[in-house]
Amino acid sequence: MNREHYEIVKDAIGDKAELLVVSKYHTVEETKEYYDLGIRHFGENRMQELLPKVEALPKDIKWHFLGHLQKDKVKKVVPVVSMIQSLDSIELADKIESVCERLGKRMPCLVELHLAKDGGAKTGLDKKDLIPLVEHCMDLPHVDVAGIMVMGPNVENKNQIRETFKEGYKLFLDLQDRFGKDKIRVFSAGMSNDFRIALEEGSTQVRIGSYLF
Repeated sequence: MNREHYEIVKDAIGDKAELLVVSKYHTVEETKEYYDLGIRHFGENRMQELLPKVEALPKDIKWHFLGHLQKDKVKKVVPVVSMIQSLDSIELADKIESVCERLGKRMPCLVELHLAKDGGAKTGLDKKDLIPLVEHCMDLPHVDVAGIMVMGPNVENKNQIRETFKEGYKLFLDLQDRFGKDKIRVFSAGMSNDFRIALEEGSTQVRIGSYLF
């Protein structure tokens, strides 16, 4: 745990956003240190790392799945997570719906958008496909599209990073106008290297891992 960085993050966030601690690559013991500080939202990218932590750590943790989710992993991930932040296709939405229907569970999801022009993640949905996917999900009773997740480009140019988050926030507001603020409530943007910029551009949730550990 890096307590100094944790205090910096807390001060930067204030009451503007929620902190999601990304515990990937870190041990159960390291993760538990943040739980003991009162953090309840944690994120993991890989099913193989998520499941053992779910078993070992307190049951009131709200786990978020952040990585690319293959359809054959959905049946193992859905029962243990509180949100899937990497919804990127109608086919994946239909698979989540099918598994949730059997479990009697409604799954909050964020649509992962690929907005970075270069240097960023290669996964995620093209923005032109955003509205059709969200409209499709509105007809799925067990899939709750709660907003969008955006990753900034992996570049040094802060203006380029800012423009990516500006674009994401505009798309977030467009979704709120179309589907309602009660429905579209999460703009997840900002990680260890760019969370300050994301907060300035409207992020409601930052996903921070390496900076805190």
